[in-house]
Amino acid sequence: MPVPQWTITDFTYRESWWKNRGTSFVKRTQINNVLDYPAILILNICLILPLLSSTLNGFDSSMINNLQILPGWQEYFHKPHGMKLGLINSAHSIGILSGTPFSPYVSDLLGRRAAMFIGAAIMLAGVLTQASCTTIQVFLGARVLIGLGMAFSINAAPLLISELSYPTHRGKITSLYNSLWYSGSVISAWICLGSYDDSGTSPWSWRVPSFVQAAIPIIQMSLIWLIPESPRFLMAKGLVSIHEDTFHQVDHTTFIIYFQESQAARVLAQCHANGGDERNPLVAFELAQIRHALNLEREYASGKSYLRCFSTPGNRQRMFTIIWIAVFSQWSGNGLVSYYFNSVLDRLGITQTRTKAAINGGLQIFNLASALVGVMIVDKVGRRKTFLISNIGMLTAFAMWTVTTALFCESGDVAAGRATVPLIFIYFFFYDLAYTSMLVLYTLEILPYNIRAKGFAIMNIVLYSTNAFNSLVNPVALETIGWKYYLFYCGWLILELLFAMVYIIDTRARTLEETAALFDGVKVRRGIMERTGETAMNLPPYPRLQDSPEAGQIWRSSASPSHFEAQTGESVVGFAR
Repeated sequence: MPVPQWTITDFTYRESWWKNRGTSFVKRTQINNVLDYPAILILNICLILPLLSSTLNGFDSSMINNLQILPGWQEYFHKPHGMKLGLINSAHSIGILSGTPFSPYVSDLLGRRAAMFIGAAIMLAGVLTQASCTTIQVFLGARVLIGLGMAFSINAAPLLISELSYPTHRGKITSLYNSLWYSGSVISAWICLGSYDDSGTSPWSWRVPSFVQAAIPIIQMSLIWLIPESPRFLMAKGLVSIHEDTFHQVDHTTFIIYFQESQAARVLAQCHANGGDERNPLVAFELAQIRHALNLEREYASGKSYLRCFSTPGNRQRMFTIIWIAVFSQWSGNGLVSYYFNSVLDRLGITQTRTKAAINGGLQIFNLASALVGVMIVDKVGRRKTFLISNIGMLTAFAMWTVTTALFCESGDVAAGRATVPLIFIYFFFYDLAYTSMLVLYTLEILPYNIRAKGFAIMNIVLYSTNAFNSLVNPVALETIGWKYYLFYCGWLILELLFAMVYIIDTRARTLEETAALFDGVKVRRGIMERTGETAMNLPPYPRLQDSPEAGQIWRSSASPSHFEAQTGESVVGFAR
């Protein structure tokens, strides 16, 4: 089959996305009036709504850590410690684990937006209960209820982001999703500090942050129906109908397929092609690749249960990788600070409430900045190299952190205790490079559509299971063996580095369908590319920009090579190879 003369980058917008409000770059070059570009600025603004799910997750996950610092909370609930404190910390994870097995079915059956709405409604009920509770039992129930709603939100939101994003922005925006966990953590830390300054030891010092937490669910419930649905979800619903309808309903089936594909085409045209032109070459390419990928997935795996995630060698390899990076994201020593920072600082001789709150707030801002660095390098450095850099840096910093903590605990060396604080910051810089910015991105990239929601749910189940285990075990271990508990994590970080060296493969510069096909062998990859190539051959002739001196001059004046790489690093793929 002859190779088409153009690549997907010929159809994507190449200037700064924030300058695009719907004007067509190609029209300005007077080359072709068929190819238009979307109002990318509007699309990215729409994606802020699902991104807020990560902010809310960070806010809520950090809540107990921040409340532990407040004397008002400690006095109101009689200074919980040991197993009781572990249960309070793990209640959020228990709620998420309760809802996660059901969340992918809601996402796949009702859509990504409906799952987000359901999650926001449940979380709002939990937040209001938490803010107004009077006993520890009601507080625990509210934490479980918030986690239950969070399960639906954090399953659907990243799926919607990765499946709706503009092709050249998908890598950065999807990695931004998990990175914004720290934006919620920052807000939570500083609101708790401000509440403490204003209310002192009053119960309102911990009730006010809980009421503030209700803002995001209210915003999402109000605006979720104003943004587009995932085109891959719409396309999958259309293809499912042809398998489920009976033969005497051919006309009805044809209508359903046409309607669902028409909806998918309309969404892609509105979001990825300016003016809503469904004949746009980029829209035709994306529709063809999604359709053929879904058909191939059904040829190699069938069924709707979680067993489908393990039904083929490629799926088993995916799940093996996903499960272990989820475990590593929680069992790298980060849980010692994320949920027991108050205890860690106590052991270092830092006991003043305001000092603790300030250090915690500063750490969350630093974590957010570090995660954003990971977002910026994810397309340039690549996934595999970023994981390796992250693991080497974590191992080095945590080993030094262990040494300084041991010196302070054994000999009372104040200088060693103070040196531990900057080492914690250095450790989290390397942790955030990969395990914050790329955990969700890498998981969604390597999963095909037919198991994407369920595979992502399994990742969340593993993540919050290990998180709950940490919440119960860490306080007991810290009280029992002290700094020696850190030695376990030093050995574990060595295993993480070996895993990254052997099993992490690079996935940049591919579409979602091509990345998922990396695990399924040459035959599947060739099938996707060949079938998509047939669609490319049927497109009307499209002059490449470099074939026109006028276009080339305008393009060179508007975008430098380095800027072009940044814009297209995630999708530099041809219609066929």
